[in-house]
Amino acid sequence: MFAIGPARQRRLLMPAIALLLFPVSSISVAQSSADEAFEKLASDYVDALPMLSPVNATLIGDHRRDDQLDEIDAAGRANRIKIYRDFRERLGKIDSDNQSRAAQVDADLLHLDIESNLWNLEVFQEWAWNPVHYVNLSGSAIYGLMARDFAPIETRLENAAARLEQLPRFFEQSRAALQPARVPKIHAETAIKQNPGLTSIIDTMIVPNLDKLTPESRARAEAAIESAKSAIAAHQTWLEGDLLPAAAGEFRIGAFLFDQKLKFTLNSTLSRREIRLRAEDEYVSVRNQMYAIAKDLYIAQHPYSSFPDQPDEPFKQVIIRAALEQAYEKLPDRDAIVDIAKQNLQQTTDFVRERNIVTVPDDPIDIIIMPEFQRGVAVAYLDPPGPLDRGQKSFYAVAPLPSDWTDEQARSFLREYNLLSIQNLTIHEAMPGHYLQLALSNRYPSVLRAVLWSGPFAEGWAVYAERVMIDEGYLDNDPLMRLINLKWYLRVVTNAIIDQAIHVDDMSRDAAMKLMIEGGFQEEREAAGKWVRAQLTSTQLSTYFVGYQEHIDMRRAVEAAWGDEFTLRRYHDQALSYGSPSVKYVRALILDQEIPRSR
Repeated sequence: MFAIGPARQRRLLMPAIALLLFPVSSISVAQSSADEAFEKLASDYVDALPMLSPVNATLIGDHRRDDQLDEIDAAGRANRIKIYRDFRERLGKIDSDNQSRAAQVDADLLHLDIESNLWNLEVFQEWAWNPVHYVNLSGSAIYGLMARDFAPIETRLENAAARLEQLPRFFEQSRAALQPARVPKIHAETAIKQNPGLTSIIDTMIVPNLDKLTPESRARAEAAIESAKSAIAAHQTWLEGDLLPAAAGEFRIGAFLFDQKLKFTLNSTLSRREIRLRAEDEYVSVRNQMYAIAKDLYIAQHPYSSFPDQPDEPFKQVIIRAALEQAYEKLPDRDAIVDIAKQNLQQTTDFVRERNIVTVPDDPIDIIIMPEFQRGVAVAYLDPPGPLDRGQKSFYAVAPLPSDWTDEQARSFLREYNLLSIQNLTIHEAMPGHYLQLALSNRYPSVLRAVLWSGPFAEGWAVYAERVMIDEGYLDNDPLMRLINLKWYLRVVTNAIIDQAIHVDDMSRDAAMKLMIEGGFQEEREAAGKWVRAQLTSTQLSTYFVGYQEHIDMRRAVEAAWGDEFTLRRYHDQALSYGSPSVKYVRALILDQEIPRSR
C-alpha cells in the first residue's frame, strides 16, 4: 500500500494567523483579545516542542536540539504529560466563541492534538508494548539529520555523532520501558527486521562524509559510530533472544480502544458503524463497475461471447480476473520500479498542466529507495520536508523487493505493481497526490496546518486525485487504466473493512486474506503485507476511505453552491489553500459555514 512517510508524523504548533487573514477593521475587540491570547499560547507551544521530542523537532525543521535524543524513560514521559496538561489548561481559558474563524480551526486542531497525545501516553501506552516505535525514532534521529541539506554537512555530522553517543542510553531506556507480556509478536518481529537499518544509515549517510570533518571531530564521530554499532547489535540480540520469545501481547486493540483511537485519527463526523456501512456499499458498487469495464474488454477479445442478463458473483469474478490478466501482461523488472516511477512522474505532471487541473508547484522532489529502517509497513510513501525546512526536497520513497523472496513471490508482487499500477502509485504519492497537496497546503501562513495535518485529508486527497486523473482521461481513457484504478480504490474500501474487522470483530487471517484476494483481486504478496500492516497500524487503514468520502462529499457540495462558476482548477486550488486540516474544516471555510468545534 502507500502512505505519507513517518517523517510527517510530527506534532508542533505555530502562531495563529487570524490577524494576517482579516483586516483589522473587521475584528472586534473581544475577537482580537482571544486571538492574541491564542497566539501567545501557540508561541509557547512552539518553544516547548524540542522538550517534547528533539527528534521530531528536527524532522519538522526546528533544529535547536539536533544534538539530542529523546528521553524515553518514566521521567521523560511524566515531563511530557505535564507539558501537555499545562497547555490543555491554558487552551481551556481562551474564549473560542470570540476567536476568528481561522483561529477557531487552529485552536480545535491544537485541542485534539493535546488530547490525542495525552491519551496515547496515559491510556494507549504504546511506549510499553511497541518496539517498532523506538526503532523508527532512533532511525529518524540520524536520517532526519542527513537526508536534507538544511545546514552545513559538518554541523549535521557533529550533531549526528552527538546523537549516536546517546544511542546506548536510548536503547537501554526502551528496553526498560517495554513490557514483553504486552508486546505482540508481530511488533517484535517487525522491530527485529527494521533495527539493522540504523547501521545501514550510518554506513551510507555518515561514513562516506567523514572526510569533511576536522581530525578532532572525525575522531569523535568514529568513536560514536563504534559505540552506536555496538549498541545496535546489543539491542538486536535482546530483541531476538529476550523480547521475541517472551512477547505475549494481543495485537488486536478491541472496540473500546479502537473507537477512541479512531476519533483522534479521523476527527470525522463518521462513526465506526457508518464507515463500515459505507464501505460495504462501495464494495458492491466498485465490483459492479469493474465488471462492466471487464465485460467490454472481454468482448473486444472474444466478440462472439454471450453474457447472462443477471450474472452471479462467481461469473463476474471470472470476467474481472480475465480482464486484469491483460494488465498483468506488462510487468516491470524486479529492480526497475524506481526508474519507472521517475518516468511516470514527468508524465503525470505534464498531464496535470495540460488539463489545467490544479496549480503545479515547483518544489524539489526525488524518487528514492526506501530506507531500510522504514521498510515492512508500506510499499511506498511521500516524505516531505518539515514545514520549517522550506525549500528542501520531498522524497517519494519506494521499497525494493526483499532479497530473500522467491521468484514466485516476486512475480506476485510485480503483478500487483504492474506498469499501470505504478502509474496509479505515482499519481497517489506525487502528482497530483501527496507531493502536490502538501507543497500547496504548506504555503498557508499558519505552520500549524502543516504540522498538525490531517491524515484523512491527505490520504483522502491522494485517492481523490487518482480518480480525477482517470476521469480527465489520463492515458487516453485506457479502459485497463480505469480498471486498475478501480482495483486500487477497491483496496481502499477493503482497507476500511478489515481495519475494524480485525481489531474489533476478531477477523482471522484467512478471512482477511480471502476478502483481499478474492473480493479485492489483490495478489498474495500485497494481501500478506496488508495483514501485517493492519496488525501494526490500527485505525490508519481507515484514513484513505474516510478521507476520500469526505473529499467527494465536499466537492459535490461546492459544485452545487458554485454552479456554473465551478472549475476543477478553481476548486482544487481553493481546497488546498487552507493548509491540511480535517476536511470538515475546509468544507466550512469554502462554503462559509459554522466552524466545527470539538471543545
